[in-house]
Amino acid sequence: MKEKAMKMVFLAAACVSILAVALICIFLFANGIPAIKEIGLFDFLTGTAWKPGNNKFGILPMILGSIYVTAGALIVGVPIGILMAVFMAKYCPQKLYRPLKTGVDLLAGIPSVVYGFFGLVVMVPMVREVFGGNGNSILTASLLLGIMILPTIIETSEAAIQAVPDKYYEGALALGATHERSVFRTVVPAAKSGILAGVILGVGRAIGETMAVIMIAGNQARMPAGLLKGVRTLTANIVIEMGYAADLHREALIATGVVLFVFILIINLLFSILKRKKVD
Repeated sequence: MKEKAMKMVFLAAACVSILAVALICIFLFANGIPAIKEIGLFDFLTGTAWKPGNNKFGILPMILGSIYVTAGALIVGVPIGILMAVFMAKYCPQKLYRPLKTGVDLLAGIPSVVYGFFGLVVMVPMVREVFGGNGNSILTASLLLGIMILPTIIETSEAAIQAVPDKYYEGALALGATHERSVFRTVVPAAKSGILAGVILGVGRAIGETMAVIMIAGNQARMPAGLLKGVRTLTANIVIEMGYAADLHREALIATGVVLFVFILIINLLFSILKRKKVD
């Protein structure tokens, strides 16, 4: 009876999770699709002007802004995160492991607004002095987001590497491979699926980040003009204008959320396809 009761509890928890996702989908699509129809799908996705006062709702600048900032964050965060995970799993001395692990956990728990203040006070002036411009730019946002996704990539990748059976590593050593070759040619490839999962989670964190990006990206609703120019992302566009939006303007912002939601679904679908191919 206890096992059956717990089975029902777990089933109910799973159903609640599925129901929550379904309700979010219904709300977004029910409120966003009519606006897309009224504006026009082509004009909405490829329009370069976002001027609600003139009924111009083109989100292409925000789409490109989100893509550029996320891509920059991956360029910064993925190599550092994976190498850090390999170090912690296979190279880190026991005395150093606990402080490093605590630091990574602390990075994961810092609120986004604190990251935003750090970027505003430290990174914006640094980029301004080193590279020029006013500091509120794609480059600054990419650097900050690269730091923010590090805990996700490190923790997931480390867990995947630790889960690889020791016989893989020991077998490579028995065949005459060095420690480095055994790790990078045997253990890391065996943990590819878990590492890829960490990267996908990092993409979701980067593309969905709002507060920190608002504080340092410049928030200029225009086509990206370079790494040292300001941009506005999809999430920032929603948060900045939702407080005073009404009628078609509000529905267009919800439709922007639909586009962002579809992006996340596509990313997860691609991850599932890649993972299935690796398993096959």
